[in-house]
Amino acid sequence: MKADEKHEACCDVTEVHNSIVDAVSMDMPEEEALYDLAELFKVFGDTTRIKILYTLFEAEMCVCDIAEILNMTQSAISHQLKILKNAKLVKNRRDGKQIIYELDDEHVGSIIKMGIEHISE
Repeated sequence: MKADEKHEACCDVTEVHNSIVDAVSMDMPEEEALYDLAELFKVFGDTTRIKILYTLFEAEMCVCDIAEILNMTQSAISHQLKILKNAKLVKNRRDGKQIIYELDDEHVGSIIKMGIEHISE
């Protein structure tokens, strides 16, 4: 891209729209919250973790079932589940001798659903 082409993408007039800038600036979350949001989206940046989240979007299940569906080792799935649990995207509960995993709350399911809808458009 040439230098002249870069300028075409910018505003032709350097007029700051103070009311818009002020409104957006007032609503801007704190730096720490934005950092945490970026970290959350990094967790979504791994295909294996997305597969696990999608699997749990469909049904609650144990590590061995997830491993079977994804054709991976239980150890690899457990490692990724720990990352997802630390990010508060999944939770677990004991059912007898098994640990059952599920999405942490409806927000996680909404993110997965909206993401699938977005890429399907």
